Amino acid sequence: MKEIETDEAPPSIGPFSQAIEDGDRIFVSGQGPIDPNTGSIVDGDVAVQTERTLANVEAILSAAGCSLDDVVKATVFVRDMDDYDTVNEVYGDAFNEPYPARSAVEIVQLPVDIDVEIEVIATTRNR
Repeated sequence: MKEIETDEAPPSIGPFSQAIEDGDRIFVSGQGPIDPNTGSIVDGDVAVQTERTLANVEAILSAAGCSLDDVVKATVFVRDMDDYDTVNEVYGDAFNEPYPARSAVEIVQLPVDIDVEIEVIATTRNR
C-alpha cells in the first residue's frame, strides 16, 4: 500500500489518508466542500459544495497520476435527498461516459457541517 497525499485538497481530519494506492486501485477517502487553501467550508448551495467536493477528489487523483476518467466506483452521501437532482447534475458534468458505478445515500450527519461528501475508487491502468 502507498499513501497518496496532496496540498491541493484538504488534509484528513482524522486517522485516515486522503487516498491509498493498493495494486491497480486508488481508494479516495470521502471528500467534502472544504477549500484546501483556507480549510473552510465553501460558501454556497449544494451545487457549489458538490463542485468543490469533486475538485478535491480530482486533486487527490491527480496526485496519484489519475483523473476522474479513471474512477470506476463512486459513493455520494447527501444530507437531504431533495438535493439529489442538483448533486446529480453537477456530478454528471464532471464525469464522462462510461460513467462510474455509483451509490447515493442520504445521511443524517457528517463529521463536519456539509451537505455532500463523495468517495471514489479509481483504476491506475490508464496511467
